[in-house]
Amino acid sequence: MQGSVTMYSTSWCGYCRRLKSQLDREGIAYTEIDIEQDPSAVALVEKANDGNRTVPTVVVVPESGGDEVTMTNPSLAAVKQALAA
Repeated sequence: MQGSVTMYSTSWCGYCRRLKSQLDREGIAYTEIDIEQDPSAVALVEKANDGNRTVPTVVVVPESGGDEVTMTNPSLAAVKQALAA
């Protein structure tokens, strides 16, 4: 089973742009959801961040098919580790 990465972001978020460029450079595929364009995604981000709209919020499903991991503003290394778990 292949893992997956979903990044909840905004167009103006510098941390989001940085992580996206790192994922692109490493060849890690991800799905991006702009929370300003998809209001239903706001609830997930707020739930993961104690009511705050903090981005990037990243949801990783490991390659092993294990439990998904939700991270706020993770490093590239943290995303890679979660994928490999």
